[in-house]
Amino acid sequence: MSGKLAFVLGGGGARGALQVGALRALFEAEIFPDMLVGTSAGGVNCTFLAMRGCSLITVEQLALDWEKAAEAELLPSSYLWLTVRILFERRRTYPHNRMRDHFIAQGLSPQLRFKDLIGPELILVAADLKNHKCIFYGNDPDQFVLDGLCATTALPPWVDPIEKDSHLLIDGGLLSVLPVEPAIQHGASEIIALDICDYRYIEESDHGIAAFLMHLNASINQRHINLELALAHNQGIPVHHIIMQSNEHIPIWDFGHTHELIEVGYNITQEKILNREIRTRKTKNPLFGFLRKKRKH
Repeated sequence: MSGKLAFVLGGGGARGALQVGALRALFEAEIFPDMLVGTSAGGVNCTFLAMRGCSLITVEQLALDWEKAAEAELLPSSYLWLTVRILFERRRTYPHNRMRDHFIAQGLSPQLRFKDLIGPELILVAADLKNHKCIFYGNDPDQFVLDGLCATTALPPWVDPIEKDSHLLIDGGLLSVLPVEPAIQHGASEIIALDICDYRYIEESDHGIAAFLMHLNASINQRHINLELALAHNQGIPVHHIIMQSNEHIPIWDFGHTHELIEVGYNITQEKILNREIRTRKTKNPLFGFLRKKRKH
């Protein structure tokens, strides 16, 4: 692969474990990114790689981190109760941000800046509700990585949106659930997009406002994906779009299937590599170049 290869990791909560398996398959085939672009759960995985470098060892560490996330119950399943509480209490009250605590507990220092990362270029995507657009963390090397990660994972009713200056930041999946366009805007010439959206939770027999909102969300997400893929096609940028789903739908808050999802993601991606749906010409691991620079200093 020539030019700037971007790994684009989309949002999907607990289904982000699928991407861990996909990354293992890609690294085994010696396919490494020059750039990582992520939103929501995909942003978490991208940040882990950018902090520790792209290697099979890092992927195994990432898999262990997902197991710890299951124990931490980062997105409690009582989301309906949380939503009702937020809607009807006089003061807006969100639960404590377990995500932020988990990130720090797993070694992400609040003082770590994007310029300190050892892995590929990292772009985290958040949605700005006040200004009706995507916000990109990583353009400014002096930005704090934790700020970007908290913004891209700020998903109500579990996590409070972040109010900062004239911005109201929320989970990037609201505006770009598979951030292909942000990757293009940051110079990607080829993209491997790991798509973990899954709309099978919507039953045809469902009626009422809940079903309506689920169909609305699914329609908007799919529309965004289609438009961003069309943009890449029109600009002549190849996108290897890998859709990953387990045999059964896994809710975004259910971290109890991590091991199973990692294996599913690995098998799906490995099959595409073997079938040459993803070109497997060896690519340079960006971490090696960084280490050479460090030794020179």
